[in-house]
Amino acid sequence: AEITVCDLGGWTLSMNLRDGTFLQAHPSVTWKNIRAQVTMTSLHLSFFPFIFLSPHLSLPRSLPTILSEFLDIWDVNMLRKPDEVNKRQHTTHLYATDNLIVRRGQEFQLKVTFDRPYKPSDDQFAVEFVIGGSPQFSKGTYIPVSVASDRQSPWAGRVVDSADNVVTVGITPAPDCIVGKWRTYVAVVTPYGIRRTRQDESRDVYILFNPWAAADSVFLDDGNEREECVLNEVGVIYHGAFDDVSERPWNFGQFDYGVLDACLFIMDKAAMPITNRGDPIKVARKASAMLNSRDDDGVLVGSWSGDYTYGVAPTSWTGSTEILLNYSSSKMPVCYAQCWVYAAVFNTFLRCLGIPARVVTNFFSSHDNDGNLKTDIILDENGRIDKQRTKDSIWNYHCWNECYMSRPDLPQGFGGWQAVDATPQETSDGMYRCGPASVQAIKHGQICFPFDAPFVFAEVNSDVVFYSRNPRDGTLEPVKVNSSHVGRMVVTKAPGQDTRRDITDQYKFPEGSPEERTVLEKAEEYGCQREKVTLPEADVELNMPLIEVRVGDDFELKLEFNNKSGQARTGEMYVSGNVVYYTGVTSSEFLFKTPKVTLDPMKGGQVGWCVLVTGFL
Repeated sequence: AEITVCDLGGWTLSMNLRDGTFLQAHPSVTWKNIRAQVTMTSLHLSFFPFIFLSPHLSLPRSLPTILSEFLDIWDVNMLRKPDEVNKRQHTTHLYATDNLIVRRGQEFQLKVTFDRPYKPSDDQFAVEFVIGGSPQFSKGTYIPVSVASDRQSPWAGRVVDSADNVVTVGITPAPDCIVGKWRTYVAVVTPYGIRRTRQDESRDVYILFNPWAAADSVFLDDGNEREECVLNEVGVIYHGAFDDVSERPWNFGQFDYGVLDACLFIMDKAAMPITNRGDPIKVARKASAMLNSRDDDGVLVGSWSGDYTYGVAPTSWTGSTEILLNYSSSKMPVCYAQCWVYAAVFNTFLRCLGIPARVVTNFFSSHDNDGNLKTDIILDENGRIDKQRTKDSIWNYHCWNECYMSRPDLPQGFGGWQAVDATPQETSDGMYRCGPASVQAIKHGQICFPFDAPFVFAEVNSDVVFYSRNPRDGTLEPVKVNSSHVGRMVVTKAPGQDTRRDITDQYKFPEGSPEERTVLEKAEEYGCQREKVTLPEADVELNMPLIEVRVGDDFELKLEFNNKSGQARTGEMYVSGNVVYYTGVTSSEFLFKTPKVTLDPMKGGQVGWCVLVTGFL
């Protein structure tokens, strides 16, 4: 069933006549890139040199003198040292790795040494880039780059210089190519097949997003912002209260040894399709799910219990490197995290891959549990918060991330900063994740746009509505509405400085402004349920003076009342003191009083108690 075509010094080329498509050169070598056609009088061979063929299926390097007239590859120099041209031009010299790291949409160079000088008119060679387990040209996972002007390729290639036997080749990856670790080969085309280099890990090249390239979807033209949000390895995360902001330093470590591989492992662990890894929208959304472990064995286990026996307390972490390296080596989630840890590690992931990113903190951040875009606080018949029926909460502060990218899936004007959140709060499309949500869309009430804009809108804009529940029929009656409590201040680190920057105006218009009313009306069109009831104005004012208490000290709690009416008023109240986590979840009650106060017309009064430290510590 075979016909011998020719003999090459002991290497027999033969064809299987059953299908006419396979040509063999030795029992161990099968040619899949050659099509043979037999007629009554002749045998015609057609070569297709740029269809991928694994290196071990290439022409044997020991073929005799018949191939000596064609180029042989002696060496491939990736110019991967930190002081060489590539890493400096691509701003990747800070990465602690020996491999070449470049950014897409920008030319890099490599040098190929042949056994003789390269002749453009006679010789054909290509540089091939491969990613994933089943590379295909049609899917962009196999990229052959020819230096010949008459051959088209998704990536541009050119001969930069040719001296003696060394050819310097310039390669420009497409600005939307897949981000990840690519294998590199050099292939020489001969009439007898392809002569190709073997796989060599030292020639692997990492290709990242490029915020310096205008054609890349993560392009950021503000140089100071780009320097801060891509290259800065250390930062400050803000927490505490909006009127008493504290700082937490953090080492993002995006250039540390092993961190880049750990970030790529996260996408592998998520089984993210290789073809999606060039889209920053899909990368950010997938990572927001993978940074928490709730439903996919992701990077971090969240805990707000106070018991961290089987891991590291969230407050003990000071950097991302140890977390990411532990996860990539153990393949198991790392314990424990709270919102600022999720945001900090997410920030490292994004910056490491080349996506501009920053950590933001929202003070008095609403957690809308039921999706009605307002914070519902339900009181029982005694005026006490009904913990069983109150599902929404208000966090003292909450940290998330913003990443910078264009949004071709949205109308023009909604690109730029996008809110993403890895803290597992609510599910989105079946997984605990959030974003990317356009910050511009949130500011203008366009909460119909993907992804998760309504949830982020509620975090900074929702009304806090207190309801009194009727115990007889379960009906709820609004008794107080606070429309300015949530989203009191949103801050991030200022570029190039160790000070904070207030970015509240990027999320919302000033409270009470005409623009704010327009935004809320727009949000109502897309499902925002505002409480529009008009409540009678109370004629008795209550004020609780702000006091500073040192840890371990007793303190005096005072309540001040002012009767603004011309009649005497008697007030019955309850006072409850609770230990509350920053997420708004109560732990234990240490104070409960039900005083009654009588106020003369146009007069004031006060009540007070001494709270002992033993009651709440």
